[in-house]
Amino acid sequence: MSRRSTGVVGVWAEMQRQQQRQIQAEARRQRQEAQQARAYQRRAAQSHREYRQAEALRRTEELDAQVASLQGLLASGCQAPAFRASSLLRPEDVQPFAPGPLAHPVPMPNFSQYQAQSGWTASRRAQAQAEARARFERDWQAAQTAEAQRQQQLASYQREYQQWADAQLAEVRRYNAGIIEVTDGVGRRDPESVVEYFSGALYTSTSWPEDFPRQVVAAYDPAARQLVLDWELPAYGIIPEVKSVRYVAGTDQDKETPRPVGQRRALYREVLAQCTLLVLHQLFAADELDALESVTLNGFVDGHDPTTGRPGHIYLATVMASRSAFRDLHLAQVDAGSCLADALRGQLSPRPDQLTPVRPSRLPLDVGNCVVAHGSDEEPDLYSMDPIVFEDLVADLFRAMGMQAVTTQRSNDGGVDVDALDPTPIRGGKIVVQVKRYRNTVPPTAVRDLYGTVQDAGANKGVLVTTSGFGPGSHTFANGKPLELISGTQLVDLLHRHGLRGRLGETARQAPAQPTPSGSGTPLPDDYNVLGMSWTGSVALDVCALVCHGNRVLSDEHFVFFNNPQTADGSVRALPPTAPDKAAICVSFDGLPDDADRFVLVAAIDPEVNPEADLSGFTDACIRLRDPELNELGRLEVSDGRPHETALVLGSFRRRSNGDWNFVLGGRGYTGGLEELVQDFGIEVD
Repeated sequence: MSRRSTGVVGVWAEMQRQQQRQIQAEARRQRQEAQQARAYQRRAAQSHREYRQAEALRRTEELDAQVASLQGLLASGCQAPAFRASSLLRPEDVQPFAPGPLAHPVPMPNFSQYQAQSGWTASRRAQAQAEARARFERDWQAAQTAEAQRQQQLASYQREYQQWADAQLAEVRRYNAGIIEVTDGVGRRDPESVVEYFSGALYTSTSWPEDFPRQVVAAYDPAARQLVLDWELPAYGIIPEVKSVRYVAGTDQDKETPRPVGQRRALYREVLAQCTLLVLHQLFAADELDALESVTLNGFVDGHDPTTGRPGHIYLATVMASRSAFRDLHLAQVDAGSCLADALRGQLSPRPDQLTPVRPSRLPLDVGNCVVAHGSDEEPDLYSMDPIVFEDLVADLFRAMGMQAVTTQRSNDGGVDVDALDPTPIRGGKIVVQVKRYRNTVPPTAVRDLYGTVQDAGANKGVLVTTSGFGPGSHTFANGKPLELISGTQLVDLLHRHGLRGRLGETARQAPAQPTPSGSGTPLPDDYNVLGMSWTGSVALDVCALVCHGNRVLSDEHFVFFNNPQTADGSVRALPPTAPDKAAICVSFDGLPDDADRFVLVAAIDPEVNPEADLSGFTDACIRLRDPELNELGRLEVSDGRPHETALVLGSFRRRSNGDWNFVLGGRGYTGGLEELVQDFGIEVD
């Protein structure tokens, strides 16, 4: 028979057994956790492998779908509804007036709901009734006031809504009128309307994938009823380089199988042929007014010519298709390449992947009228353009304007960069063109040199084209001579109007500035005044401003006149006048340069309008000082003009030591016009 030990040894033994049990339990727990971790890793590995395999399969399916979409581009595009201008018309629906809580009148209190608290005595009951009446009248008066405010707010909201609704409706009607005007122009065979209509048909089409370019340059020949257009084709990169993707578990990486080079080239050529046929289909399908007898289409990509290295359009496809020939085609069943080459007698580059070009039969610029471009997202920067390419671009511009133009040889050109010939009778003739890719203002010496070149070459006219601008000395010298000065902004406008491209640095990509109260293109300063000029008599005047230190203008850019409508910092600018003013100048006196202590206003006869006039008809003149809201703050009288004078200093604002500006009446006249006047203020005129 055994017994339990209760001594020290027994206690020690029990502790040992408990410790052993804890060790064993911890070992079991660790074994279980290890088993669970191994099971999780097996499941995770299986899940990761399955995920990567599924992802590789998804990428392969996307590649197959992309290729199938490219192969079926023409068939799917032919199923899309034809473009109709009527689909662009907007309904004359305006959101109805919704006053919200203002539509509900304020509830008026009901006296029956105001119970008088009873009392034990007649006087207490009368007092309770009086208190109830007082509460009712107070609440009724408050409700009446609230209702009056509601009606006032409702009326104001109704007026605002009506103004908004009228503006919305007017905008819709203007937009619809523009659509109708274009449609009517197509019916009249108006080239501009025809180009706008069919460019819109291509540009708004939903048949093209999102990553396809949509740049079009077009012109219309009304005599032949032919639309001639350049259409941008997708680049070779549109064809996927990868054919399939497979997951390799051993390396835990995706393995991409490249698409065979021959297959990729063949697919790209097929896509270009489909694009060309689809453009023709969309144009003829959109021609509900029978404006097109034929279409000449040139497909291009932007790149570098492999033979010259110059950037530009590289034509990869060209075709001239008549309506009758195209109508007999069943595009959903044709082989695109064979149809383009055999049925339509078009040309498709044999190696478009290597940018092997074809020669277009007719370009939009050859038509000679109304060349319009749409959809160009990346304009070439004229500042960074190669000088030779820039000269070629200017020559292209003159050709687009209907002239014959060639660039001259690089040396011994006699100061001529482009030789142009205007075939127009009477006013046409030989034109010499100089091209200055400057960032700073072109000096007057360049204009004088051009005039000498015109005389030496026996030309009818000289044109100086620059990416910058010209100062008043250049314009004054060119006035009355067979010279024309084209600034950078004018050049960009001309390029765009004739289907060519170009921008002046990064600023050309910025969104247009919001309109300002004055209607100028750049925001007005925070604090400015408007100086409005009025006078009697019918004489036409140019009102100008000079920012001076003493009697010297700070620089040519600080002379604000018809060819320089504002200073570089925007502190002074010419504005459209508001009646009864005939001229207006905006000036921010606080914004003038620190070294400016005089702001001078002058007037001169406009030689183009009144070449024989003088200032004897300049009487009852005054300067109205206005705030930004055009409220008149004061009126400054100025001197009348005198016979034989053609320019006059009206007066000057002079900075005082405390920072204020005082007006000092002028009156000095000049018989030599604006040219003589500005020479007195330090502007060089030769």
